[in-house]
Amino acid sequence: MADSLVIIPTYNEQGNIVRMIDTIFSLNKAFHILIVDDGSPDGTAELVRNQQKRYPGQVFLIERKGKLGLGTAYITGFKWGLERGYDYLFEMDADFSHNPSDLVRLYSACAENGADVAIGSRYVRGGKLENWPFDRIFLSFGASLYVKFITWMPVNDPTAGFICYHRRVLSAIDLDKIRFVGYAFQIEMKFAAYQLGFQLKEVPITFTDRIEGTSKMSKGIVKEAIWGVLQMRLRSFFSSYAVKAV
Repeated sequence: MADSLVIIPTYNEQGNIVRMIDTIFSLNKAFHILIVDDGSPDGTAELVRNQQKRYPGQVFLIERKGKLGLGTAYITGFKWGLERGYDYLFEMDADFSHNPSDLVRLYSACAENGADVAIGSRYVRGGKLENWPFDRIFLSFGASLYVKFITWMPVNDPTAGFICYHRRVLSAIDLDKIRFVGYAFQIEMKFAAYQLGFQLKEVPITFTDRIEGTSKMSKGIVKEAIWGVLQMRLRSFFSSYAVKAV
């Protein structure tokens, strides 16, 4: 059995998902893949079921009814992977904005170089953005500075969504206390790990804006990040993300 599970939330990714699965399985490291599909009307789930026949015991599918949010998709995947004994659990987009070959580098950061959380980062030396308009770059980089200022978390790319978690991190976090469901979910998960004393390491990646489909960025996401991060920081003075001892 592979020790690593790549969790990929999907909604209308029929143009990408088959190629993504094939690409991950071409790497020089064994990964299993869990697709969490939120009722894609374009037939994404059916394509995944076809891939399950090609890769039995390596591709898994959770189908949910309707769009329930990025955060809940990952929480569902984390719990599923922990129950099945995976040591390394990854977050990754389906649209090739994350280069699948970087999975190996994130794995190495945790498995060989002592990180508890490895973050594919756009904003460290060697990290890059491709095919992004200036307003998106300004918004993303500004959000990163804001989060660092509010949380004091030593992460240059706190909104990054290409991540490897060691199971000890996800086992220590009470996942039911994670409140965000949009892109601020990424910030809250890193903050929870940081608050519990885990080592976060940034690995430079090139992030390419999606070619297929459309961006999910919205004013609601920005509002969640601005006000939600401030509320998250205030809550941290009075409560912990740690799992309570039984």
